[in-house]
Amino acid sequence: MTKSYLSLELIDKSFERGNVRTEVLKQVSLSVDKGEFISIIGHSGCGKSTLLNIVAGLTQATTGVVLLDGRVADEPGPDRAVVFQNHSLLPWLTVYENVRLGVDKVFGSTKSKAERHEWTMRNLELVQMAHAGDKRPSEVSGGMKQRVGIARALAMEPKVLLLDEPFGALDALTRAHLQDQVMQIHAELGNTVLMITHDVDEAVLLSDRIVMMTNGPSARIGEILAVPLARPRRRIELAADRTYLKCREAVLKFLYERHRFVEAAE
Repeated sequence: MTKSYLSLELIDKSFERGNVRTEVLKQVSLSVDKGEFISIIGHSGCGKSTLLNIVAGLTQATTGVVLLDGRVADEPGPDRAVVFQNHSLLPWLTVYENVRLGVDKVFGSTKSKAERHEWTMRNLELVQMAHAGDKRPSEVSGGMKQRVGIARALAMEPKVLLLDEPFGALDALTRAHLQDQVMQIHAELGNTVLMITHDVDEAVLLSDRIVMMTNGPSARIGEILAVPLARPRRRIELAADRTYLKCREAVLKFLYERHRFVEAAE
């Protein structure tokens, strides 16, 4: 039996405030293969971002374990890079310097200064931002900031790229362009990606599998849907594709029925 590359095993997460204990996640288990693109989708409050933060090592699971490439991953490390909805760039540094900072930290002892420069530029080129290397974050658009955030994450050469609604704050056109770019990068690098999203079309377009969470508290994995669409994927062609529409319908049905259940319980 082949071991999965990334494994979440029986993850529980509870928060305590005073005498009140809130169980956010319950018995969440997931196996991810190397190079797989996984989306996690669910209603607000179902613990999606908490789960991503546990994988990132930013939050400790109450019980359970995360294994990455055979090792326990319970604290932050360069093998897991996070891109947040808010780009989190340092405003006093240029675009180039924001990416170079991570490169120097991860590869300071293994790459020469010239190699680190070349690696920084290569990752800026991947997201088509090399031309803006001298600009500061305040001088570029929201979509461009997010491209830099993705470049910074990729430049760390992480084993897993973690995306927390990375396109959520962008307009529809910019969002579509960045989705296409992420697909191209994934095709080129073959990296393992775990993405949180609220967007059903985004999940179906980008993912190999979609993990659907039940509503919180005590959220679990309700269903996992395989997306058997050949790559490369082109959004215009997929608009009328029967498999695409069937996957989209399955996710919408799951989310709608969960939402209806919550409304009925209130």
